[in-house]
Amino acid sequence: MGVGHERGREGEELAARFFLARGWRILDRNWRSGHAELDLVIHRDGVVSFVEVKTRATPGCGDPLEAVTWKKRREIARVAGAWLATRGRTLEGPFGVRFDAVAVDVTPGRTPAVRHVADAWRIGDP
Repeated sequence: MGVGHERGREGEELAARFFLARGWRILDRNWRSGHAELDLVIHRDGVVSFVEVKTRATPGCGDPLEAVTWKKRREIARVAGAWLATRGRTLEGPFGVRFDAVAVDVTPGRTPAVRHVADAWRIGDP
């Protein structure tokens, strides 16, 4: 496993702890459909959130959330639909569905930081 992959898993673990501490329940981690993956699927108060986690260890790489492009958002929505279908639901269900993004900074020598953007995009956003 490469350094980048390990860093990504570290960021996902920090994000999972962040959500658990705030009362969210983790429904799935690293759920795959084909080559695409949902980092975290979480639930709280009737809302299912599909969370994309981006982790950076050096500030010079730019804002990690810039990597959540329209193409990535479309892919996540497709995989979220597949995840819901395995449970007999759709994205247009009678419950709340949203897409969140999390930036995790694991710069060496600094305390890791988690930045959560709730409802970061909606289906059909460019």
